Amino acid sequence: MKRVGVLILAAVPVVLAATAYGSSPTAHDDPRPAHASAAAQRRAPEGLAAPAMKNLAQELVASAENSTLDWRSAYGYVQDIGDGQGYTAGIIGFCTGTHDLLVLVEKYTAAHSDNGLARYLPALRSVDGTDSHQGLDPGFPAAWRAEAKVPAFQAAQEEERDRIYFDPAVSAAKRDGLGSLGQFIYYDAIVFHGPGTDGFYGIRERAMQRAAPPARGGDEKAYLSAFLDVRRAAMRAKHPGIDTSRVDTAQRKFLEEGNLTLRTPLVWKVYGETYRVP
Repeated sequence: MKRVGVLILAAVPVVLAATAYGSSPTAHDDPRPAHASAAAQRRAPEGLAAPAMKNLAQELVASAENSTLDWRSAYGYVQDIGDGQGYTAGIIGFCTGTHDLLVLVEKYTAAHSDNGLARYLPALRSVDGTDSHQGLDPGFPAAWRAEAKVPAFQAAQEEERDRIYFDPAVSAAKRDGLGSLGQFIYYDAIVFHGPGTDGFYGIRERAMQRAAPPARGGDEKAYLSAFLDVRRAAMRAKHPGIDTSRVDTAQRKFLEEGNLTLRTPLVWKVYGETYRVP
């Protein structure tokens, strides 16, 4: 895992909106009638929610976030990567400065009060929304790594990943009539940009202004191309000079190959490194 290397190449691998965690889409998120949205979900295949496909999605994200396909190796990851979000930690880049790490530890402590991170809750509440380490140094990183060996904390990380990122992304993609590739494209976008109208949902709305998704009678490939165009522009607007290869030589490559179902084998590049899933 090489988050520092990713930071140098990509400026900020995980950008999350502190105020958006756990928020649901706004009213303008899906202006179609509820029955049309439900019908689109029924027509969509299980896609990324199938166990093998979900594992593939984690591998794809890990190639960009951790420079590895072994996404489970990141449970104990913790480091300040210099992006202004404090400590970044765990399998999806929970951050001490963006509220999601605090929520994770609060929920975990409610179920496991004697855990090794509980004593840092006052400090985590104090630094939330900042890049400060006050009250966390020097012991927090070691405490995180130690707790990450506990199966219950690993499960807690996965549950929060699903609640904040995976489930909302897949649900939105199914409402839009998208297959597995589209569901992954949404998932990677919400991981990087965060939820909310200034993140993933805003990108989705702007993409729909350019092309209609399948649930509205549009062409799936054309819509996903528009979405990737908008997302790439959003990445560069926020971080000029950022490496956008997680879009250009991974997701865009799959799209140009017409692989809307993410069928394997897959070959892609992120930050110059080649990855393969047989």
